[in-house]
Amino acid sequence: LVFSHGENWKVMRRFTLSTLRNYGMGKRTIEDKIIEECNVLTKTIKANAGKPFEVQTVITAAVSNIIVSILLGKRYDYEDPTFLRLLKIISENVHLTGTPNILLYNMFPMLGFLLGARKKVTNNRKEFHDFLQTTFIEYLKNLDENDPRNFIDSFLIRQREENKKMANRYFHNENLKTVSSNLFAAGTETTGSTLRWAILLMMKYPEIQSKVQEEIAKEIGVRQPRIEDRSKMPYTDAVIHEIQRFSDIVPTNLPHATTKDITFKGFFIPKGMQIVPLLSSVLRDESQWEKPYQFYPEHFLDSEGKFVKRDAFMPFSAGRRICAGETLAKMELFLFFTSLLQKFTFQPPPGISKNDLNLMPALGFTTPPMPYKTCAIPCS
Repeated sequence: LVFSHGENWKVMRRFTLSTLRNYGMGKRTIEDKIIEECNVLTKTIKANAGKPFEVQTVITAAVSNIIVSILLGKRYDYEDPTFLRLLKIISENVHLTGTPNILLYNMFPMLGFLLGARKKVTNNRKEFHDFLQTTFIEYLKNLDENDPRNFIDSFLIRQREENKKMANRYFHNENLKTVSSNLFAAGTETTGSTLRWAILLMMKYPEIQSKVQEEIAKEIGVRQPRIEDRSKMPYTDAVIHEIQRFSDIVPTNLPHATTKDITFKGFFIPKGMQIVPLLSSVLRDESQWEKPYQFYPEHFLDSEGKFVKRDAFMPFSAGRRICAGETLAKMELFLFFTSLLQKFTFQPPPGISKNDLNLMPALGFTTPPMPYKTCAIPCS
């Protein structure tokens, strides 16, 4: 899904999108799973009793459990050692693939033996694939072709069908491991990092946090937020969009390639040339945004306070290779964000002012915030 191309990419993407829809992406079934996870997350945060805690583990685990429920048909406790190890592997590899060592290796592969980061990425990938391989074997023992339980079951069933036709070019275990790891990583890292930015920005701008909470109180009250509430909450919707724009989670996008010869702005680019379409150049375009380098939810509001779509808003990329999980990510962001702000006010730990909060991103292929602690004060 991420780095393949040609017919292999087409087949895997088509299968992935249809299977994700079958397991509820964009539907009420997955919304209910997200809401269940929201409840677990808020209870876990409430247990800190307003004391400072580090948000990365619980936020990342909560978000990851949504894609895990689709891939594996289960959820993990936030302290499960296997789950924590998988999350650590993902975090390490996403970080390392954006470091100078890996960028140097990508340009000069013959130097790989000198670069420890490349070996770490490779070992992590193998460990993750070994976990998936063991999972496949276990699932095959109880595979019911008439009752698939999850994404992996659906792939294994399709694999059997293709094997019977003696024409299985794509539904083999290597593709299953790669697609599963792509979904696991993408469904964990990007949304998890965006929500961590959300909490940090709410601490940095308490007046914006208060306005979101006022809208939640007015439109939702104390009941559980649902996805249909979004259309009645323009300010909250604008804040979520601005969090995505400002955080710029995947600034360099994923590598693409031209499908034909093209001349772009006077430059000739031949067919098959790798290109890097910088999402930052759009999300921070001074001709498109009034305050491109500031956190400013009004970017998505008109003079009457109604939500406004912006053509320059493309954190999920664009075109045929747009993020396969865009619908799921949007649902997660709204439900997690509103559930958290309905129940808590996020403040810096004692002794730290909002002016002390660091908005510089961490280094990596994605740009999560630097580690921080917060105090989640229960709303009365």
